[in-house]
Amino acid sequence: MLKFKNGALDLVTIGKENLRQVKRNYSKAKLYEEIIQNREGQITHGGALVVRTGHAHERSHTDRFIVKDSISEKKVCWGPRINELEPSYYETFLNRALSYMQNKNVYVQNCHVCSESNYSIPIRIVTETAWHSLFVRNMFFPIYNQQEPEKYDPTFTVIHIPSFQSIPEIDGTNSQTAVIVNMTHKVVIICGSAYSGNIRQAVFTMINYLIPDNVFPMRSAASMSFSGDIALFMGREGTGKTTLAIDSQSIFIGDHSHGWGADGIFNFENGIYAKVFGTTAEDSPEIDNCIRNFGTLLENVSIHLESRDIDLSDGDLTTNTRASFANKLLPNVSRKKSYGHPKNLFLLTCDAFGVLPPIARLSPEQAMFGFLSSFTSEFITSATGDVKPSFNVCFGDSSLTYPPHVYAERLRDKIKEHGVSCWLINTGWSGKKYGEADRFPLKYSRAAVRAVMSGELENVDYETDPVFQFSIPTLCPGIPKEMLNPRVHTDNIGEYELRANRLVAEFLKDFSQFEDQIPEDMKGLFSNILPVEDQIDFSDLGFSM
Repeated sequence: MLKFKNGALDLVTIGKENLRQVKRNYSKAKLYEEIIQNREGQITHGGALVVRTGHAHERSHTDRFIVKDSISEKKVCWGPRINELEPSYYETFLNRALSYMQNKNVYVQNCHVCSESNYSIPIRIVTETAWHSLFVRNMFFPIYNQQEPEKYDPTFTVIHIPSFQSIPEIDGTNSQTAVIVNMTHKVVIICGSAYSGNIRQAVFTMINYLIPDNVFPMRSAASMSFSGDIALFMGREGTGKTTLAIDSQSIFIGDHSHGWGADGIFNFENGIYAKVFGTTAEDSPEIDNCIRNFGTLLENVSIHLESRDIDLSDGDLTTNTRASFANKLLPNVSRKKSYGHPKNLFLLTCDAFGVLPPIARLSPEQAMFGFLSSFTSEFITSATGDVKPSFNVCFGDSSLTYPPHVYAERLRDKIKEHGVSCWLINTGWSGKKYGEADRFPLKYSRAAVRAVMSGELENVDYETDPVFQFSIPTLCPGIPKEMLNPRVHTDNIGEYELRANRLVAEFLKDFSQFEDQIPEDMKGLFSNILPVEDQIDFSDLGFSM
C-alpha cells in the first residue's frame, strides 16, 4: 500500500530507501561530469553538450493520458483529443514503474515555476539521466543553497524514466511511450521517450491546472521594446515565435509560456527550448551564439567527430533539432519578475498554401477565432513535401482545464480591457505555395514585427481581404510592397482563389467542433469572420492543397 505525503507522489512513495543514490540539485558543472561519466553525451567545441533522444524526436500526442478520477473529472475539459486512463490501469503502471526504479540512481531538481512570487509553484523533477536534469536546471527556476532539501514540499512531481517502457495490453496505453498525468497524486510519469520536450509539456500542463483562475495561461513567447511596450507571440512549433521574440532591437522576456494576470504578464519558465535546424548567424545571431556556450544542451544536433563542431544544417536524423539554455545567456534579456499588460499580440502561422499575407491586422473577434483554430501547415514527410492544414485548439488542448471557448473569451476580454492591437504574421509561404517558391524570408517577418512595435503601421492605409476579412497594410517598412498582398504576389489568381476558399472551408470544418459548446452570443461574434460558405466540392474538381 503506497503512502503519500500530503496526497502527493514523492520520493518516499517511490521508495527512496530502495534507490541506489539520489543526486539532488546538482549544478551544471557537476551534471556535465555525470553526463560524460555516464556516456550520455558529447562536449562540443564551444562547450555545449550534444545528446541523442533515440527513436523519439518529438512529443507524441497520442501517448498522453490523464487518469480519470474524482478530481480530474471536474478539472479536465474532456474531449476526443484527450486520452483517458482508468485508475486500475494507472495502479498497474505505477507499480511497474516503481519496481523498475529500484536500485537505480536518480537525479532530482527541486525548483519552481512562475517568476512572479505571488504565483510561484514549487516542483520536483526526478530524472533517470543526468542530461535531463541539466535540461530541467536550464528551463525552470533552480533553488540555490537549499536548506534541508529532504523537507522540500513540492506542489507536484514529474518522474522521467525513458528506459522504462509501457506495455499497452497491461497499462492501457497506445505504445511503449506514455505520459501519464494523475492530478490526485500530483504527478506526471513519463516513460519510453528521451525527448525532453515531454518534461516541459508536463510542467506546462500541471501549471494550467494549478494556476489561479484569475491568471490566463498562455503558450506564447514575449518581448519588450526599449520604450517598454510588450508584445506576445502565439504560435505552434515551427512558426517562429521564439525567433521573432529574440531580436537585437527588443528585450527578450520569455520563450514559451506566460501568465496574464490582473497586473500584467509574467514568465512561467527560466529558459529557452528553441528549434535550431537551419539556424544561421546571419538570421539569428543571438541564438547562434547561445547554442555554443557552456550549459547549453543540444538535442539531436549533428556534430563532427574530429573537430567537435556542430552542424545546424544537417537534418538527416530529424529536422526537430533543439537547443535548451537559460534566458540569461541572451544579450538583451530582461531580469524582471513581472511586466505590465501587452500592447501587441501576434498570432503566428506557417501557411504552406500561400494564401495568407505576411502581416494583417485582426479585430478582437478575429484574434479569438485564430486562437481557437491555431492553424499551421503540417508537413507530412520531408521526402515528398506533402502538406495539409492542421489545427490545434488554443495551441495545445491537452493542457486545458476549461472548454476552449472559455479561454478564447478570456483572451478577448483581456484584449478589449487593455486595448491590445492584434496581428496575424504568416512566416510560411505567401502568394505562391510550398514547392513553387521559397519560404517567406525571416528578415521580412522581423521587419513586420518591428514596424508594428515602432508604431509605423498606425498611419498607413489598409485593404480588406475579401475572403478572410482581415486588414492588410498597403505599406510596411522593410517589406517590398508587392509582397504584402498574396493576391498580387501570385501567378494564377484563379488557382489562388481556389486555394483560399479551400482553406476557408478547412477553417469552418475545424470550427464546427465548437458549435455545441459556444454560447449563442459568441456565435454571433463569429458569424461574419469567414462569410464564405463551403459550397464547392473541391474533390470533384480534382483540387488538393
